[in-house]
Amino acid sequence: MCTHCGCSSEKANLSDPAQLIENQVISLKQDASTLHLQHALLAGNEAIAEHNRYHFEHDCVTCINLMGTPGAGKTQLLETLIKHHAHVSDGMVVLEGDQQSTNDAQRIEAAGGRALQINTGIGCHLDAEMISVGVKALSLEAGSLLFIENVGNLVCPALFDLGESARIAMMAITDGEDKPIKYPHMFSQCDAVIINKIDLLPYVDFDLNRVKHDLSHLNPDCEVFILSAKTGQGIDPFIAWLKKAADHG
Repeated sequence: MCTHCGCSSEKANLSDPAQLIENQVISLKQDASTLHLQHALLAGNEAIAEHNRYHFEHDCVTCINLMGTPGAGKTQLLETLIKHHAHVSDGMVVLEGDQQSTNDAQRIEAAGGRALQINTGIGCHLDAEMISVGVKALSLEAGSLLFIENVGNLVCPALFDLGESARIAMMAITDGEDKPIKYPHMFSQCDAVIINKIDLLPYVDFDLNRVKHDLSHLNPDCEVFILSAKTGQGIDPFIAWLKKAADHG
């Protein structure tokens, strides 16, 4: 595992995240900010994740941890939900995780949603402490649907419990069909897998049957959704799954 974010050890140094937020929040618009968290907090991650989970359940907040490759289309999927599926996205809030920039939070806001950007610096994932601080900054209403768009990475994000209600692993057909067997922990630890950009299938050398086969062995209980976040092709089954998850949140 990487040594920069500290996930190779049980301890990591971190300045007080609340103080970091107070000192370094940068306003995007009325409802968005940037949280510069330069170091990951691993000590006690599980305890903080359980604390997050307790509050999510108490406040009837459905929290979805959306993980996947860089460029898989995670942000575009969230934009599509906000723009075209208000019956699901009403009350939806997004925590955006990236090493740098506010690009994704700005995209969510431009689509009409509410977002908070967490910049991890050299860190390659979000952890439970970052989520706890971000949620406090957002002041979520009871019954909210919270999407955590994790840092684009198929390794470290899968190792960190954030207190989420469900996990989604997302890949695109442009990533190649070997991703599940190359990154088995990610795909074996999720509740659902999204294979995105199906509209490009005629133009890409991609063995969809192989991916389905590998996923059926790695994680036979997960739901698999094959869709295009851009065109909306195949998105209805995922919407139904998400609505069910939110209803049980």
